[in-house]
Amino acid sequence: MHDLETALDRARKHAPFLANLIVREAPLIERLDDALVDPLEACRPPEALESPVLQLRIERRRLALLVALGDLSGRYPFERVVTTLSDFADRALDIAIRTAILERVPDAEPRGFTAIALGKQGSRELNYSSDIDPILLYDPDTLPHREGEAVEDSARRIAQRVVQILQTRDGEGYVLRVDLRLRPSPEATPPALPVSAAISYYESQALPWERAAFIRARAAAGDLRLGEEFLTAIRPFVWRRSLDFGTIGEIRSITRRIRDHHSEGQRFGPGYDLKRGRGGIREIEFFAQVHQLIHGGREPDLRVPATLDALAALADAQWIDRDDAKSLADIYRLLRTIEHRTQMVDDRQTHILPEKSEALDNVAQLHGLEDGKALLDLLAPRVERVGTIYDALDPEGGAALPQDADRLTEKLTDAAFAEPDQAVRLIEKWRAQRYPALRSAAAQSALEAALPGLVKAFGQSADPQAALRRLDTLLARLPSAINFFRLLEAQPGLADLLSAILCHAPTLADVLGRRVELLDGLIDATALKPMPGIPALIAEMREGEAGDDYQAVLDRVRKLVGEKRFALGAQIIAAASDPLIVAAGYARVAEAAIQVIADATIAEFARAHGRVPDSELVVLALGRMGGGVLTHASDLDLIFLFTGDHMAESDGKKPLGAVLYYNRLAQRISGALSVATAAGPLYPVDTRLRPSGAQGPLAVSLEGFRKYQQESAWTWEHMALTRARPVFGSDAAREAIRAIVDAVLAGARPDRDIAADAVTMRDEMRAHKPAVGPLDAKLLDGGLVDLEFAVHVQQLRYRTGFDPNLGKAIELLTAADLLPSTLCEAYAFLTRMLVTLRLVAPDAQPPAEASRGLVAAALNQPDWDAVLASFDATRQEVSRCWNAVRQAEEE
Repeated sequence: MHDLETALDRARKHAPFLANLIVREAPLIERLDDALVDPLEACRPPEALESPVLQLRIERRRLALLVALGDLSGRYPFERVVTTLSDFADRALDIAIRTAILERVPDAEPRGFTAIALGKQGSRELNYSSDIDPILLYDPDTLPHREGEAVEDSARRIAQRVVQILQTRDGEGYVLRVDLRLRPSPEATPPALPVSAAISYYESQALPWERAAFIRARAAAGDLRLGEEFLTAIRPFVWRRSLDFGTIGEIRSITRRIRDHHSEGQRFGPGYDLKRGRGGIREIEFFAQVHQLIHGGREPDLRVPATLDALAALADAQWIDRDDAKSLADIYRLLRTIEHRTQMVDDRQTHILPEKSEALDNVAQLHGLEDGKALLDLLAPRVERVGTIYDALDPEGGAALPQDADRLTEKLTDAAFAEPDQAVRLIEKWRAQRYPALRSAAAQSALEAALPGLVKAFGQSADPQAALRRLDTLLARLPSAINFFRLLEAQPGLADLLSAILCHAPTLADVLGRRVELLDGLIDATALKPMPGIPALIAEMREGEAGDDYQAVLDRVRKLVGEKRFALGAQIIAAASDPLIVAAGYARVAEAAIQVIADATIAEFARAHGRVPDSELVVLALGRMGGGVLTHASDLDLIFLFTGDHMAESDGKKPLGAVLYYNRLAQRISGALSVATAAGPLYPVDTRLRPSGAQGPLAVSLEGFRKYQQESAWTWEHMALTRARPVFGSDAAREAIRAIVDAVLAGARPDRDIAADAVTMRDEMRAHKPAVGPLDAKLLDGGLVDLEFAVHVQQLRYRTGFDPNLGKAIELLTAADLLPSTLCEAYAFLTRMLVTLRLVAPDAQPPAEASRGLVAAALNQPDWDAVLASFDATRQEVSRCWNAVRQAEEE
């Protein structure tokens, strides 16, 4: 009881409001220890009063006393204080709604009217003496109303009565202050809105700050089902996968406006505004909300309303530093607790430390401190830490670039632009709105906000001029640049990565010019990490698939594949991953896409044509896809096969024979994989390796495939078969194909002069498909094609060393002394070079001077001269090996 006696003593001495309640509620004080166990129950009068309004006022008064004493005594941690206050507010609001409806229509079921709690009630963090900020909504079809009365009039009167019940004062006090100004267009709308009108508003007209407000939205009272349906309907407005980063700038500007408007409360000391001041409560809340808005569209675990929960979730997801999260959480509890102390004194809705020393001493002593100085000493370092953390999120030092050409030239010279005059001309062209994407006021505003960060990032890059020129090309292609610039403003680190892409990777720059939203994907925590496994990728591509139509599935897969491929390319440019690991990641993404698209296409096709009994489609990958190692530009070499009887017929409304069925199905899958749409293309699909090539049917039966490979296929087709790998089909079907492939490779094929056939084919390839440039790691003599030919000839000649992955196959052959061990290193070097140059120098010409260091690092070479020397030595080694293989006699 000692802690309660101390709390009662402090309350009597330092809080006139509480002192009055202690006297007035003497019977409650007598059973205080028990009452604090369940304050929401203990605050209720022993017998229900006739007037629910009167009862609520008494309950609120008693709860105010119990919560204050539970807080002051230390029995209630901060979280219990705010949740108890919030739970009472929910109950009071619910009773007020029911009362208002039943007063108008006594026999009606009180439904069709709901309250959406926003702000601290929405997050269950309500202040000790706070108002509530609900949005009141109704359903015209279910809201009770008097006969002959328009339903909108009934809703308006119910809303007005709810406010009156809660905030009118009498001798018993009041229940809650109510602020309805967070509803849509409060200056022009009634206090309660139809649900459909509210949904329409948030889908089409809402302001950016309203999105942040709905992070903490909750159906709190009245018809909860109606409220939940409303929140579900507007969820896409709040949580966007591709975020409009103008929102972030708008939210940050709120803090700046608050700092300006409450300038006197910004300076720490007496009169400091605990809520709005620099380093105060709101900055902690906004710090969490900004990160939630940026990342919550992609990570549902971050969509938590309470500030403390949000900080913990963001730290767990590694979006914010764990130590910062803990500090902010501890400081938030302390600042909110001191805020409560200022409110307990006179039950005033204040957030400001008293300016007069006596009043400040009084608040400090209510908290259990010696005086106001001790309180300020307690708060000062914590407020400073919050301000520092928030300032890092929202740096205000990035002044706009000068408009004057001379001053702009100086600025660009200082930023390390070698040819500042050219850069000035480009920036002036953007400011002159030469491109459609830059012609609106919003676009110009976004441009000016992002330019300082871009210039700084480009200036630190290897080739600022090249980056700026490619940015100009990108802007010329964009239909809109607002979101692009807002993203860069909101995520300054992305400007560095963008500058690297624009400096070094024309392939990615071109893709970005067509789909600027791909940059969004790089804010994801996993964007620069190795690509997950195929099951995880399939699950992500199928997320939310239930109920989607076929086109929606295809569009989602195309969108995600575009994001993943762009991120994989960025990993190389950012030196975040080995090109060999990236190449395997490209292949996993492609395999997942094949799985999801094939499943969806089969289901769609079956709606009209049914399925062929005891039969299924199987997809066999060859080439780089079969080997599980792709580049950014790789096509997919696929063969479509089917199991079962080729004479069978499908069982649908429009039956087809098996051969026609699977050929049409294969055609649709191939088209779904390769046809470009608004969501972007996927992959070029090459089916020329199928039996009889371009002259043969697109899909053949397993038996037809077996017979062709064992009786008719040419040597080059058997060489391709060494990298065959089933990528779609049941386990049984995949095993059946592997058995056919294994048998063919083991010798069930025509007896031919493999080396001679390979030499002829290589000579024809050299004549018809020469190297495109001096760095063509694939087609130059001694490149990957020669290496592949050497491997495949030895595999077929000695019927060993088979593995679809070329690197593993080489290891098997070197272990069998059929190839020199140097070929393992040659394969790794040439593959890294091919994968990297597909991004940096797709024309196989020497890249710009500034990009050569990046290529060298990707190839594990000290510098560009070492790259050229290693390339030359590797080609010589591959050529020696290929020549030795082609000249050897078969055993």
